[in-house]
Amino acid sequence: VQLQASGGGLVQAGGSLRLSCVAYGNRFSINTMAWYRQVPGKQRELVASITSDFVRSYADSVKGRFTISRDNPKKTANLQMNSLKPEDTAVYYCNFEIAGWPAPEDEFNAWGQGTQVTVSS
Repeated sequence: VQLQASGGGLVQAGGSLRLSCVAYGNRFSINTMAWYRQVPGKQRELVASITSDFVRSYADSVKGRFTISRDNPKKTANLQMNSLKPEDTAVYYCNFEIAGWPAPEDEFNAWGQGTQVTVSS
């Protein structure tokens, strides 16, 4: 199982970006999908998550500006980021809870490689 994140870049404050994360592989299911972010010298923080039942949760700092979504057949999670602020600058990582691989009873967390988001003031 491999995760591939994309969509980061440089944007001015007030702008938008859309991040995507795709899981490659077969014979597994995905429980919760989540996006984290990290800046140098700080711990990785949870930005948004969405369960297999489509229950969403957000960090207070992004509520009302970010929207997480998922497409199960495509094994994809998206993070729509609007009204971006300079403090949103970070490396963003996707995280999927993988179930059923390599053995049916197995569960683990898979991480994407990270994508840089830079918001200029």
